[in-house]
Parts: sequence; C-alpha cells; structure tokens
Amino acid sequence: MIATIGIDVGGTFTDIFVSVSDGRSIIAKAATTPDDQSNGVLYGITQAARRLGLTTAALLGATSRIVHGTTVATNALLEGKTARVGMLTTEGHRDVIEMREGLKPDRYNLRMAPPAPLVPRHLRLPVRERMRPDGSVEIALDEASLLSAIDRLRAADVQSVAICFLHAWRNPAHEQHAAAAVERHLPGAYATTSSDVLPQIKEFERFSTTVANAAVGPVIQNYLGRLQTRLRESGYAGELLVILSHGGVASVAEATRLAAGTALSGPAGGVAAAVALSRAGLSSDLIGFDMGGTSTDIAVVRDGQPGLSGDKSVANARIALPSLDIVTLGAGGGSIGHLDRSGLLAVGPQSAGAVPGPAAYGQGGTAATVTDANLVLGYLDPANFLGGQRRLDLDAATGVVAALAGALGVETMLAAAGIHRLVNSRMADGVRVATVRRGVDPRGFTLLAFGGAAGLHVTAVAAELGISRVAVPVAASVLSAWGMLNTDLRVELSRSQGQTGRLDTDALLAAFAAMESEGRARLAWFDGAVTLHRFADMRYGEQVFEIPVALDDIDWRAPDLATILADRFHAAHERLYTYALRDQEVVLVNARLSVIGRLPPTETPAVAARADTAPKARRSIHLGEWIEVPVFDFQLLAANQTVCGPAIIESDTTTVLLRGNDRARFDRRGWLDIAVAAR
Repeated sequence: MIATIGIDVGGTFTDIFVSVSDGRSIIAKAATTPDDQSNGVLYGITQAARRLGLTTAALLGATSRIVHGTTVATNALLEGKTARVGMLTTEGHRDVIEMREGLKPDRYNLRMAPPAPLVPRHLRLPVRERMRPDGSVEIALDEASLLSAIDRLRAADVQSVAICFLHAWRNPAHEQHAAAAVERHLPGAYATTSSDVLPQIKEFERFSTTVANAAVGPVIQNYLGRLQTRLRESGYAGELLVILSHGGVASVAEATRLAAGTALSGPAGGVAAAVALSRAGLSSDLIGFDMGGTSTDIAVVRDGQPGLSGDKSVANARIALPSLDIVTLGAGGGSIGHLDRSGLLAVGPQSAGAVPGPAAYGQGGTAATVTDANLVLGYLDPANFLGGQRRLDLDAATGVVAALAGALGVETMLAAAGIHRLVNSRMADGVRVATVRRGVDPRGFTLLAFGGAAGLHVTAVAAELGISRVAVPVAASVLSAWGMLNTDLRVELSRSQGQTGRLDTDALLAAFAAMESEGRARLAWFDGAVTLHRFADMRYGEQVFEIPVALDDIDWRAPDLATILADRFHAAHERLYTYALRDQEVVLVNARLSVIGRLPPTETPAVAARADTAPKARRSIHLGEWIEVPVFDFQLLAANQTVCGPAIIESDTTTVLLRGNDRARFDRRGWLDIAVAAR
C-alpha cells in the first residue's frame, strides 16, 4: 500500500485527505489548534489511520508524499504575532514602507489612521551605499555604516532582518554583502534580501514584500521545522511539501526562504482543486466557492487556468509575490450574527472560530452563528455532524438565536432565516467582486461549491447571481486538501528589464536563461520531469501598470522576435481592455519564468456501480415554512441518479440543500451536478 496525504489547516477545522494506491480515499477532520497547528495535523492523521485500520506510524510509513497548506503566516500577520524585525536600507529611504506610495485603502476617508508598518522607524536603519538604476555603483557600501546598524539591531534583540537597498534588483552585490555580515554578527537571525525575494523595480512593493517575508520567516521556519520533526518521529520518511500562494508546492526549505509566499497557502489548495476538476471535465470556466468555518474564498478559473495577481495585501502588509487571485470574505459557518450600529441584523466578519466555536458545538459559545442558524432551521442533523464524532446541541443553538431574535423584536425562526439569507447575500456580493467588477459575467460559469459549509448556501447564492449550474464534489468538505495533491512543484522567478524603445530581445533571452538555471537548481532534489512557462509584464510607454503576456509558443529564433513580442502584447491588451494602440511604444518591464516539476495527480474518488438509492430518512426543514423533505446519503448515490428539490443530501462532513425545483444529478466522476431553478 502506498498513500499520499493532503492537509489543509483552516480557521476552524484541519482537513485531511488520504488517497491510497488500492483506490480508497479517506477523509478526516480535526479541530484546528491555533496555538500549535501541528497538534491538529497529527490528530487528523491519526483519525485517518484509524479509518484505514492502521496505526499512525503504519500510515505514515506507507506515505510517499504529504502536501500541507497552512495559515500560520496569515494568522501571524492578522494577529500581529510576527517576529521582531529590523531593516537595513539605503540612506534616505527608511520611510518607503511607511509612505506606501501615498495611497490608502479608503482614499476619501480624511480621518483614517495610517497603518502601522511591520518595522517601527527606530529599527529601520540607514546604510551608506547607493546603486544606480543601471546597476553601477554610485556610492560604495560603507562597512562602518553597515556594522554600526547591525550593532544597533543586535542591541534591539531583533529576530529577523530585511535588507532593502535601492536598485538591488539590478545589482544585488551590496545586499548580498550585507546579508553575509548579518549572518556573521547576528547568528541565528533570519536574514532576507529584496534581491532574493522580489528582484523587480518599484521600491515600495519590493521593500514591503521583503519586510513581510522577514516578519513571518522565523514563524514559518519554527512551525514547519516542528511539524517536519513530529512527522519523522511518527514514521514519515518522505519530503514534506508546502503549497504556496501561487498554487504550486515547494519544499520546506523553499517555503522557509520565501515565507511570505505562504500567506494564501490554504486557499490556494481550493483553486488547485478547481483546476484539476476542470481538467477532469467538469467545466473550463469555474468559480470556486470555498466556504469554511471562518471565511469564504472565491476564485475564477477561465479556460482551465486560474488568475494570478502581484498585488495582494494581508493585514496591511503589501505582498507583491505572484499569488492566485482570490477574494476572501469574513463569512463562514462560524460568522456571528449581531446588531450593527443602526440596530439592524448583520453577519460577520467576526467569527466564533474553532474555540469556542458556534454555540451548537457545546464548547461555551454564546453568540448566534451561521451554523447555529442552519441547525435551528433543520438543515443540519445534530446526530450526524462529522459522522457522529460530535453531536450538535440544538437547545444551545436555539437559545443564542432566540436571544438575538429578542434583540431584533422578531420570532426565533425569522432571526435564523435572516442570518442564513444575509450571509448568502454577502457571499453573492463577494462573487460579484471577483467577477462583475473585473469585467466577467458570472452567468456563464459553473459555481463549484466546497468547504464544510458551502453546500447549504450555494444554490441560493447561485440563484441570486443568475448562475444556473452548481457542482458539489463528494469530497467537498476537504476539497482543498485533495487539490493540494493535484498540483505540481513550482518555482516562480522574475527579473526586471527596465527596457524602453525597441525591445532588447538579447537581454530578455539572457534573463530567461539565468532564471531557468536558478529554477532548475532549486529543484535539483527532484528527479521528475521539469517544464517551463515564460511570461512578460508589458505596458505602453505612458501607462503606469503592466499586464502579463504569455510567451510559451514564441519562436525564440525568429529574426523579427521584437515585433512578435510587441504584437503579442497588443493582442493581450486588446483582449483585456478591448483596444490596442499599435502605434505606441511598448515597454517590457519584467521577465517571468515558472519552473514546474510534474507530480503524479490524485484521482477523484470513484463512484461504485449501484442501483439508485432511496432516501435514508425524512426531515422537517424551514424554507419560509416548515416542510418535510427526503434526506439522501451522498456517498451512496448511484451514478447518474437524479434528486429533485426540495431535499437534503448529506454525508459525514457535507450537507447539500436543494431548494424547490432544483435538480441534482450525481456524476459518475464524483460530483453533484445541480441545475439551479430561477427564483
């Protein structure tokens, strides 16, 4: 027996997906342990082993690959529990990360307080040196200035150092010298340079990303080191892989080096799953709708490919590394219903989290959450939560919803329905942000629902958006963990070109060659096939922002290569903005290379041949009024079996609500294909 394990740590639950070479798939869920996520991970693996009739050591001993998505970096930034960071920078540039290009999230709010930078000013220390934009030395690095700054950082007991010098993207020599000095004089400190993290023009993006990397680097290093040690002690001898924000996976060493690249680690698994299901024939155009206990993540897959962005922020930390374009809402099963300042009902973004969790969990929760409302409305079976591992407390849920109803002056059932409808509207708005505001009509897409809570809300969200098709995989509650087993090793590299006038193709080819050499070196430990994907960030001369242009099918030996590249940009610009200015100068800003090590995919759970199954029970649910509906076992549905709403389809970890006139067909490839009725 050979197994692979995907692990997705969420705000409320840690999801485990185990795929075994004999065709079995095992799902396990454990409560997330915020103080040390490795505890929840090991407990979840132990649960999965028991379901296979194995010890933890036996399962891990037979495991060839573990892929892990973690929220450690995200939580550290959100909660302000990062490392104590010092910054070395060129004289005169210590305030770049505080000025933030003069921009603020709410530009018309004159009273908005500026966000506190990750490095206080007294730890942002100037060093006498300066590079010119062409990479030549304007001012040589002053050793005394450097050592004096390092001495001050040592006295301040910093744990991490971000080294950010002007124009280091062109010539990293001064940063590399400073990093070596930090390693000598601050042994044990985490040192990171902007020329290593993000070798691109634009000081604020480069400096901010490097500072974020320094802030979470020691946190990620400690956590992944601890988890790796515990897995080895428990019997795992393979490589622990970590999914990064761009959707590819990397070794622990690479994830530690580029720690800021784990900021969207968990949600990236869901996008990887959407891409894998698109390849499996679900649809080329999908909207991933991942609703968990704390948040909902929304991402668009067009023509089987996810969108990438270099403009992400986490807790006011700008991270310009390539990341999947994911919209995150504070809306999940644990989102709290409350009265806003106007005395109206609001839901979220506050969450009950894993501890104490919703009142229905019986752990002391006192606020009415989305999960409590769903239980009161009859959508959840109190005895079947997590396959019976935990019994939901209907009385406690009813009590907190009734208290909120009293404050609103309405009946309990009306308050529960209000929470349910309001969170649906919030999530529909989130889908609009990810689609309509970016020029995409969601009505031609399939809404792919996954995460523990999505099945109860997705058809209502789809109907509000005019989306007629919804898909819910049988492994929906742990689909992100499954998706992590269906992505590849990936190293993302970039080199700024700073080209103007006629495109310098020789410089571009040299940059691609250097990045290929570096990427292959970073994957030297991997003995599988490696493929390359080339891109360029380009713009017109008068523009401020560039767009990515795919260059995979370019003939690099063509005599008119510069013209071909310019035409490729014009076409990409026209697709995105509906026009092209072919008489204007084209500027090539960044060359980008994706170096990908192909890993074997994990198949979707097979659907056994069987006759159509009858409902296992009937249950009263509230859909405007109390009605009795059939309840089907998700895992026992036959291929192509059809279920008409209103109905409930549930498994140990997933519940799907079909409303009136919705029609679901169970696809033999492992998902419910739901035709959503217009409302």
